[in-house]
Amino acid sequence: MTEPASQPDPSVINCVYYDGDCKRHDIPLDQASEMLERHPDGFAWVGLYEPDDPVLDLLQREFGLHDLAIEDARFAHQRPKVESYGNSLFVVAQTAQMVDEHIRYGETHAFLGPRFLLTVRHGASLSYTPARTRLERDASLLELGPGFALYAVLDFIVDNYLPIVEGFRNTLQVLEKDIFSKTYRRKTVMRLYDLKRELTNMRVAVGPLQDMLAQLMRTQGDLIPEGARFYLRDVHDHAVRINDAIDTLRDLLGTALNVNLSLVTFAQGETVKRLGAWAALLAAPTLITSWYGMNFQDMPETQAGHPYAYPILIGIVAAACGGLYWAFKRARWL
Repeated sequence: MTEPASQPDPSVINCVYYDGDCKRHDIPLDQASEMLERHPDGFAWVGLYEPDDPVLDLLQREFGLHDLAIEDARFAHQRPKVESYGNSLFVVAQTAQMVDEHIRYGETHAFLGPRFLLTVRHGASLSYTPARTRLERDASLLELGPGFALYAVLDFIVDNYLPIVEGFRNTLQVLEKDIFSKTYRRKTVMRLYDLKRELTNMRVAVGPLQDMLAQLMRTQGDLIPEGARFYLRDVHDHAVRINDAIDTLRDLLGTALNVNLSLVTFAQGETVKRLGAWAALLAAPTLITSWYGMNFQDMPETQAGHPYAYPILIGIVAAACGGLYWAFKRARWL
């Protein structure tokens, strides 16, 4: 293995040539085409991160890329897709990364040719060094060529969605305790809404990956070797599983939001019932005693023959209040 050569631009993360014996040689980007001409048995793997126009122009000259593909690579915001340009493929996949408890999205644009794989990353995206290291540990995998290297990159992208989904599942389990608590918490509802919005955005990113991977598996020609198609099928299965998990979590979050709203409404109804019951208990003595605020000409208490009028009145008020209390208690309003 040779020492890494100096790169013309910091956006060039890796520029590696693998010879016929799958030995790694770090080369400058402007010497890639010369290396491929002098050594017809290997392939080049170039990794870029948010390159500027001069680097992309150099990449186009060195590998003979189509103008439309380079134009797409200059700007992000491309949908996941596979496009064929002669003897090369242009592949777009969306990447995801958790930053401050929020998902940040990026894109990877991959150019696949008979003897090269070029990856251009934009936005939130982890380095593909683990995927490269994985292949370098097993020379038999590198022998399958750049098509298998593309599989390793796509597998790395899809696998990075798994811990994000698992994190959302764990967060939902924690929030379920707050949902069923007796105290209403506004931040719980806001967090549930944020999770559902994040999952909806993830669904938009992961869903098209399935179609893109299925199209790659059906690609004719030698760019995707037969041995790599079996591995792409496994990546496709992972994407389907992640997509199903996202749909399940979205349904659970929708149910959680509805349950939380129902519980809040129920709690408010219980409070209104209690207030209504106590208001009725206070209304009975208020109604009776308010009569004494009127101007009676002859009140029972003023007559000599009614010495127990006030005690009887107090008993009537107590009986009315007691009856109302028993009725509300039986109806579970109190």
